[in-house]
Amino acid sequence: MLGVLGGYLLVFVARACDISMCTVRMLMIVRGKKVYAALIGFFEAIIYVLVLNKVFSELGNPLNLIFYAAGFATGNIIGGLIEEKLAVGVLTVQVITTKAPLELTELLRKQGYGVTLIEGQGREGVRYILQIILERKMLSSLKSIVDDWDSHAFWTVFDARQTRGGVFLHKSLRKSK
Repeated sequence: MLGVLGGYLLVFVARACDISMCTVRMLMIVRGKKVYAALIGFFEAIIYVLVLNKVFSELGNPLNLIFYAAGFATGNIIGGLIEEKLAVGVLTVQVITTKAPLELTELLRKQGYGVTLIEGQGREGVRYILQIILERKMLSSLKSIVDDWDSHAFWTVFDARQTRGGVFLHKSLRKSK
């Protein structure tokens, strides 16, 4: 009995690991980290073949398929959580606030953020767009500053696949956040 349950658990855990790795691998590819993606893919393929062999060797057992599918679903969730924790990559954040945008720009610059101020035309007149490029792991800190300044500010976040030059939050300032 324990051996049968262990087999189901093996299928579930192996598939959850395989799909978690797949999720992270795809994100590494999108973010231009090809070597990491290849290394993850190597181990992902090994796990995939081993678990598939187990399921195909007992194809008449529907519980194997159920645990295989449950591992797949769980792996997607775990992979997303891992990716959030890794926070790999660079983002572009655009902030529009009607509450003293020039002062917010200066506050962010004093805290080490690189901010480009762009004048735009909105429905109700001139609006300033604060464009900030930052490492993904710094997003929550930036959101907190902006929300404290203006809880009604409009902001958007974009993945920046490649960047060159510019001002990023200094490492010494990052540790104090």
